[in-house]
Amino acid sequence: MDPRNFDGDADRPRSAGAKQTGRVLVIGPYLRVRAGGADAQSETHIQRNAEARLDEAAGLARAIDLVIADAIVAPISQIRPATYIGKGKVEEIAALAKSLDVELVVMDCALAPIQQRNLEKELHAKVLDRTGLILEIFGRRAKTKEGSLQVELAHLNYQRSRLVRSWTHLERQRGGFGFMGGPGETQIEADRRLIQERISKLEGELKKVQATRRLHRAGRQRVPYRVVALVGYTNAGKSTLFNRLTRADVQAADMLFATLDPTLRALNLPHGGKAMLSDTVGFISNLPTQLVAAFRATLEEVLEADVILHVRDISHEDAEAQQSDVDAVLRQLGINPDDSGRIIEVWNKIDRYDAEQREELLNIAARRPEDHPAMLVSAVSGEGVDALLAAIEQRLAAKRTTLDLSIDAADGAGISWLHRNAEVLAKELHDGRFDMTVRVDETKRDIVVSRFDAVPRLPA
Repeated sequence: MDPRNFDGDADRPRSAGAKQTGRVLVIGPYLRVRAGGADAQSETHIQRNAEARLDEAAGLARAIDLVIADAIVAPISQIRPATYIGKGKVEEIAALAKSLDVELVVMDCALAPIQQRNLEKELHAKVLDRTGLILEIFGRRAKTKEGSLQVELAHLNYQRSRLVRSWTHLERQRGGFGFMGGPGETQIEADRRLIQERISKLEGELKKVQATRRLHRAGRQRVPYRVVALVGYTNAGKSTLFNRLTRADVQAADMLFATLDPTLRALNLPHGGKAMLSDTVGFISNLPTQLVAAFRATLEEVLEADVILHVRDISHEDAEAQQSDVDAVLRQLGINPDDSGRIIEVWNKIDRYDAEQREELLNIAARRPEDHPAMLVSAVSGEGVDALLAAIEQRLAAKRTTLDLSIDAADGAGISWLHRNAEVLAKELHDGRFDMTVRVDETKRDIVVSRFDAVPRLPA
């Protein structure tokens, strides 16, 4: 795609009643990297295709209904402390912004507060960096109370260092969190005090919400349902796959961060078992650290999951770089992305390939190590979903022990305990006794064996 051919009106339909916020210029100030240089090995995002990165930045802008007047790559040799990019580049962008009559310049990088302020003075336009843009999207997309609290907390921590241009009146209601407008830099100290008070209040409210979430999680743990979590780069097709696996109706759209708040649904396994499937927020390169921290409670569903499905858009030109970005966030959360006993890699969107290309993908997947398999699926058509469900079931069963036992039918307390603490696979009444086959966690195996004289089932 030509990076200059972005048209906010033509490429993507907007939701009804979406508010237009003016024309926007998107700039990709990407570092030039010498082939084989040390930076190329240490910074995964540098290896990305520049046009693909710019396309993603424009997609982020479109996600909040901004009209893209133009989008250009501005390669730089080094980061300048004052304005991030060099003086000549600043002058070129200022001239372009003036000619296009744009109100906002989006810089696809993380700007320091002083860099943002200097650029605004030089460009005579509002400047929004990648962190601010993602926070703005999250602010508009959060629907649940917890999601809204987390995004607002992340936003306030971000804005606190930027002299709070648009937070003079914290009670003011509007879509998103107001990066692109406001009364100006007035009453700075009062704003800072109000923000700190609001942060303290939000942290208190979040603790209450997190305590409730822990209670819900503890309740689920008392029921013998395992948890399977979906993770992946934003727009990898997680929500579409979630709907396919659970027959749910979660919003799924060809849009970055189409869904934000976590969702849990029952997942029916091939042989009658059940698990809980969790859909989480999509990851992205250079995900703001404020959001990783703020959403840690939400992402605890991933931390607690028995199986993690890493969903990849295998058709994307930067699929390998996206995988590295997701792995980096998992490591931030304390999860080893190479844990083959817990993580299943799902190559989604194979429907975009023809028969010959799919055969090539299958050959690539077949050459992978046995302990790191890849499941090829199409969440849209359903191709490969049955095999994925079988793999999930097999992975869950590997962590549990199957036991046979016989219990007096009059032992209501014992039968009730088994139903609460084990997965009952079979139950038949013979001569006043229930012959049962149950599957239990390793932590409860010894209890079931000693209390009910259960014996492990021999492999078929």
